[in-house]
Amino acid sequence: MGGPLLWPADEAWPMCDGPEPGDHYEGGPGEPAAPLVPVVQLLAEDVPEVPFPAGRDVLQVLWCPFDHDPWTTPRPALRWRRRADIGARLQDMPVPDGESDPAHVPNPCVLDPERVTEYPGWDLPDAVWPQIKDTMSRVAQETGWEYETDLAVASGIKVGGYPGWTQSPDWPVCGCGASMDHLLTVASWEFSRGDEKRWIPVEDRPAMAGWGWDTTDDHPWRTIQNPSGLMLGDVGGIYLFVCTTCPTRPFDYRFDCS
Repeated sequence: MGGPLLWPADEAWPMCDGPEPGDHYEGGPGEPAAPLVPVVQLLAEDVPEVPFPAGRDVLQVLWCPFDHDPWTTPRPALRWRRRADIGARLQDMPVPDGESDPAHVPNPCVLDPERVTEYPGWDLPDAVWPQIKDTMSRVAQETGWEYETDLAVASGIKVGGYPGWTQSPDWPVCGCGASMDHLLTVASWEFSRGDEKRWIPVEDRPAMAGWGWDTTDDHPWRTIQNPSGLMLGDVGGIYLFVCTTCPTRPFDYRFDCS
């Protein structure tokens, strides 16, 4: 995440030229193009659940770190690649535009995926909740786990599963008419509320002992909670969606925060 990409040396780096209406809110007409910044790179063997297009085994997510309409957020771009076709690789990535928001440029860090089971939150059909309500009450009494915070949508940067909607769900529909699938969430924090301990990575839990919102700044929880250094709106997230019906995997995205 946020680090060097497997990028062909002979391929131009993508730029956001703005300023279309709403682009680069701090800029104006005639401003120079801004280089996109690396966000996430995933390899097919690490995430077999991802619907890679035929013949592709690398997914790269970049975005322009300036604010864009319609949500005043970075605007993402996707690249699906075949590693064997990359050849000579670009050694030095362009540096982010100096006027871009540092909170929109992720810190370089290595992903350490952990597979979890989650269930829908906002996306849970109304007819299903009465069927599981009693079971969830019993689980809460026996384990202390609440459905909404501990069993439903997992927090953090993740592949697949459900978007962590704060507002009402807004699933995109492809031009072919099919509903798109949730591909990836890029979140501000890996976990959020003070009572949300279920989604803290297993290896980080010992270091989180005694943490709380009033803990001193030198406690490791702040880095554990936000290793990427991102802040998207008010602790929001950008959700990327793809159409698995179309072979070219067209995508769309949504932004959501409190």
